Amino acid sequence: MARDAKNQGGAGAPSQRMLRVAEEVRHALSAVFLRGDVSDPDLADARVTVTEVRASPDLKHMTVFVSRLGTAADPALLRLLKANQPELRKQVARAVRLKFAPELHFQADTALDYAMQIDAVMRRPEVQRDLTPRTDADRDDDET
Repeated sequence: MARDAKNQGGAGAPSQRMLRVAEEVRHALSAVFLRGDVSDPDLADARVTVTEVRASPDLKHMTVFVSRLGTAADPALLRLLKANQPELRKQVARAVRLKFAPELHFQADTALDYAMQIDAVMRRPEVQRDLTPRTDADRDDDET
């Protein structure tokens, strides 16, 4: 029986296995950063938050979205993570049982910044005016 194209790593949604493995990798990396279990003292003190991990269909590459205590990760932190990627990869390989240790690619998580921008737009008076429900009295005033 043929499988759906989306479950074979096509352009569709990620499979359940991809989601499950990505979540396990997120937990493993979060534990490493929480314990400060890295040899680089700068990275041990960095207070990194792993917000999301996305897996490639073959599970050999993981995109790790990171932030620093509620703010987007700065370029210096991303360079530090990239420099320590082999050690972090070993830590993940020990914690998550996979056939291949995934290559980790780090990106700043900008979702919080985007959410704050949307919140600021939603609070603007002209947007609030459009969002409030109009009463019959308001409609009568517009018609006159």
